Amino acid sequence: MDPKRELTSVDLAALVGEFGTYEGSKVDKAYLYGDDLLRLKMRDFDRGRVELLIEVDEIKRAHTVAPERVPDAPGRPPQFAMMLRNRLSGADFVGVEQFEFDRILEFVFDRDDGTTRIIVELFGQGNIAVTDGEYEVIDCLETVRLKSRTVVPGSRYEFPDSRTNPLSVSREAFDREMEDSDTDVVRTLATQLNMGGLYAEEVCTRAGVEKALDIEDATEDDYRRVYEAIERLALDVRNANFDPRLYREPVEEDGENEESESPGDGPVVDATPFPLEEHEEAGLVAESADSFLGALDDYFFELELKDEEEPDPTEQRPDFEEEIAKHERIIEQQQGAIEGFEQQAQSQRENAELLYAEYGVVDDILSTVQEARAQDRPWDEIEERFEEGKERGIEAAEAVVGVDGTEGIVTIELDGEEIDLLARQGVEQNADRLYTEAKRIAEKKEGALAAIEDTREDLEDAKRRRDEWEATDEMADDEDEEEQEETNWLELASIPIRENEPWYDRFRWFHTSDGYLVIGGRNADQNEELVKKYLEPGDTVLHTQAHGGPVTVLKATDPSEASSSEIELPDSSIEEAAQFAVTYSSVWKDGRYAGDVYAVDADQVTKTPESGEYLEKGGFAIRGDRTYYRDTPVGVAVGIQCEPYTRVIGGPPSAIEGQAETTIELEPGRYAQADAAKRMYRQFREEFTDESFVRKIASPDRIQHFMPPGGSRIAEE
Repeated sequence: MDPKRELTSVDLAALVGEFGTYEGSKVDKAYLYGDDLLRLKMRDFDRGRVELLIEVDEIKRAHTVAPERVPDAPGRPPQFAMMLRNRLSGADFVGVEQFEFDRILEFVFDRDDGTTRIIVELFGQGNIAVTDGEYEVIDCLETVRLKSRTVVPGSRYEFPDSRTNPLSVSREAFDREMEDSDTDVVRTLATQLNMGGLYAEEVCTRAGVEKALDIEDATEDDYRRVYEAIERLALDVRNANFDPRLYREPVEEDGENEESESPGDGPVVDATPFPLEEHEEAGLVAESADSFLGALDDYFFELELKDEEEPDPTEQRPDFEEEIAKHERIIEQQQGAIEGFEQQAQSQRENAELLYAEYGVVDDILSTVQEARAQDRPWDEIEERFEEGKERGIEAAEAVVGVDGTEGIVTIELDGEEIDLLARQGVEQNADRLYTEAKRIAEKKEGALAAIEDTREDLEDAKRRRDEWEATDEMADDEDEEEQEETNWLELASIPIRENEPWYDRFRWFHTSDGYLVIGGRNADQNEELVKKYLEPGDTVLHTQAHGGPVTVLKATDPSEASSSEIELPDSSIEEAAQFAVTYSSVWKDGRYAGDVYAVDADQVTKTPESGEYLEKGGFAIRGDRTYYRDTPVGVAVGIQCEPYTRVIGGPPSAIEGQAETTIELEPGRYAQADAAKRMYRQFREEFTDESFVRKIASPDRIQHFMPPGGSRIAEE
């Protein structure tokens, strides 16, 4: 049995109650590992330190963990984590809710300055969205732009469409869902009733109903037993009647040493809020747990250990052909669905037009029904009246093929097409309803078209990864025959993308030849932010003597590290930072080739002006002596880095040339920034064999991100 890697809807329903015991805990810090694992460190008055992990990658989970099991804090908190720290530090944990019966949890936190909601999507690709109290999205790990819903920063968070909740479904609705199915009982429960595979099987087992029983062969007694089993399950969830279990595979007995291992030593395969008859019948070994949260902590901890012990999957060739064939099958199915939507929409439009074409007949039918109902005549009598009219050859009566009094619907046949009419409405309203339905189906077609494009992208991605794997295999074979040579990225047919968005990416930045980070503001707001938020003891601040230059900070340490004024920054790094400061100032914009730059220590910079003076936004005051770098030459190179990340970088040529695979040096010139960026983009594409690689990571917009303000030209032109 494959181990569980995603929490079920029943799991989440059970977790809501247990999470409630942590209400009132205060948030200390937030951490983001990679782009899919969120950790919230909290303090509880009774329990002390509380660690909450939320993962939305291949493994999808949300539960507390023992403090000794949390991963080490990442070195540099990304922007998403910084945003959460700003919003949640000191906030109270109010509680958590499950959205209907979907795999969505909503964690709510309150602070004096407002409410923050963390909405966790544990289905599909997985996502974490952070919203304010009114559900406006502050940020999210993945943007969602679908016909049915949108999740993007600045917009209101949209939940998925409502689906049937099996834990609260009425008997009548349950019967309708079952009768509308054309498959067997267990699949109907799993899909139509949204129970998922495991709990659909569990309900069948508890009810004593054959899982593979065809719906057409199911009896009223079968329905009753299944519904009662669902009710008992729902009652356990509502009353928090839990008895958690950790399930393991049984250990196969070794004939030579039967007592070498106990049955409980097998690998974990599931953790559930209560015992499951399905697992018992499968022969799994059950262990009791004090709480479901504790069971999940143990389960995923052991699962991670098991994954680490298994061979690295990157060393085993994935089955690309199967993945490609799967995407091709999905595309074929989606194309069939699109054709079906087209036919349905066209049929609804044609039916609406038929109503107008036979307006008189349709109006007679509706008027007859409405007049009879106004006189409180029963539906059976109305149906009999139409039957009598047919015998007398009345055209309107002959068009009626059925009357459904429970729904107030009259079914008519026009030109060989059966059309349902709402008896309380007139001809125009019924036609408008059909046109509206046609429009709704057409919108579903648009959604299907968007989905098929996503699948085509997945197909192309699978093919690209297959080609990359084969190219890597070829390189590995070459390395076995001779000494490993440095990768020639320019000639590689397919370059794998390894993206990284550091916290300082929104500023101007580069790393010096000695590895120190230099960051500069792009505008007055960023200049203000750098001085107030990121300037620390030991840093050096540089600025041009000319007006209109960025605040440039040569960092002695990373913000996540302890600051130190004892670090001596190399002269080479200070000189490169000085060139950076003058290059991105008005000196370049004015077409000049050199300017004066001064440097000061971090503790010489203040936002407090002298008495009688005023500092504009982005401005600052300097106390003490300055070190000048006279006639510092402007200079910038933009390059493409392939290791350790694939990205565009830019800065002083002496720093960038050692870090990029290829560079283009610029000097002040006559080409506008956008035009020069396009010229550089075309030159980069010519240098790389894999032109698609340049298109993906080095668009003209991204190149422009590293260019000085004002006109430029390529230095060699």
